[in-house]
Amino acid sequence: MSPSASSLSFLRVDGRNIVDGNGNVVILKGCATGGHLNMENFITGYTGHEHELRGAMLKALGKEKYNYFFDKWTEYFFTSSDAKFLASLGLNCVRIPINYRHLMDDRNPSVIKESGFKLIDRVVDICAEEGIYTVLDLHAFPGGQNQGWHSDSGIHKALFWEFKDLQDRAIQLWIAIASRYADNPWIAGYNPMNEPGDPKHTDLIAFYERVEVEIRKVDPNHMLFLDANTYARDFSAFTSVLPNSVYAIHDYALLGFPMYEEYTGASAQNAALEKQYKGKIEFMVKHNVPIWNGEFGPVYASPNEENYEAINQCRFNLLGQQLKNYKGEQMSWSIWTYKDIGFQGMVYTDPESPYIRLLKPFLEKKKRMGLDKWGRDDQYCAQFYEPMMKHLEEEIPSEYHRIIYPHHWGMRTFVHRAMRECVVSEIMVHYYADYFKDKSFEELDELAASFKFENCLKRGPLNAILKADAEL
Repeated sequence: MSPSASSLSFLRVDGRNIVDGNGNVVILKGCATGGHLNMENFITGYTGHEHELRGAMLKALGKEKYNYFFDKWTEYFFTSSDAKFLASLGLNCVRIPINYRHLMDDRNPSVIKESGFKLIDRVVDICAEEGIYTVLDLHAFPGGQNQGWHSDSGIHKALFWEFKDLQDRAIQLWIAIASRYADNPWIAGYNPMNEPGDPKHTDLIAFYERVEVEIRKVDPNHMLFLDANTYARDFSAFTSVLPNSVYAIHDYALLGFPMYEEYTGASAQNAALEKQYKGKIEFMVKHNVPIWNGEFGPVYASPNEENYEAINQCRFNLLGQQLKNYKGEQMSWSIWTYKDIGFQGMVYTDPESPYIRLLKPFLEKKKRMGLDKWGRDDQYCAQFYEPMMKHLEEEIPSEYHRIIYPHHWGMRTFVHRAMRECVVSEIMVHYYADYFKDKSFEELDELAASFKFENCLKRGPLNAILKADAEL
């Protein structure tokens, strides 16, 4: 039985540690609900961006069936069964990624939507019943806070940093969130911005300073979890720390993704893994503040892929090595992600579920076209894109290939982002939505119920690794 909120103390920062009201050290270990309140293409199978998906589905289904399907899907995706399962693994924290659109309408931004808060309340309460803390993560911002698909902007620029009115809206939103949850100690804290992509580096720091002041006016208790710039990897422009704040990295390893070498446990690979994360945490070590690894984890091959068992064992081994590295830092962590259609999740939809059976032709086509950025394998489409990329690289002088921020993306990533992830994916999402046309309410319920915990499969080796680490 979990303690009641009235007898629970707020977590807080004490030097390098997170502690409870009695000063006991608390290491937060958990996962993100991922594509639940901020839908992502690779997690649930559509293409492009969530607002495009919703527009296409509304057109295909009509308003009544659209509302019914998404209400049921949101309900089924995370229930008390999911929280009980996470608790059985010994996990004590769930990060809740949130799309601002649940709380704010672009056409009427001055009104905060109660319907969005009800969605958040439900997950927070379900987790609290199992003794699990939550972190509220604003994952998608007006205008997009980064250049990626997961900010739901629909473009490859982060307009949030260019318009003060967008920043004002975000502040308004955080004041509303903090006011709502100020007295709830089951919330470990607030993650004010997921994976910032600020080209100037200084605008992010100004935003953090501003949002910290405004949150503290209405909520002096909760910790803040502050991501580094450039997708939670770069603290180079940070010079000081904010009070009662945990600083966050995301530590994905390329060895866990297609199109890169597999992890073998070689000493050079292990040294590179350690160097990568230690470089990211230098700021926290220097300033004696807690570290939170807000996202990490490999992707997994599916049974229809050649040598999938061997590939996945390499990736389980990689994850184990990363967790081994983190132990020395007493690092809190949140793996990405909890539930999906079989690519990365701890729990995933059954290949024989109504949802996967319906969409199998579309998912196969999407893979052949290489439309999702996350874990993309271009083996089926490189023959079409490579000649174009080579032409661009030959015609454009090399000193301009990495001139656009984020520089590590390079010209190739930006071209593929604009072409495949934006234009082609925006077209293809209507193809996705048409699979749902003419479905009855009963059929829509069955499709949504494919994501219920009871109907999903568990990724046993992954969950065993996480449970073993959580019990340490």
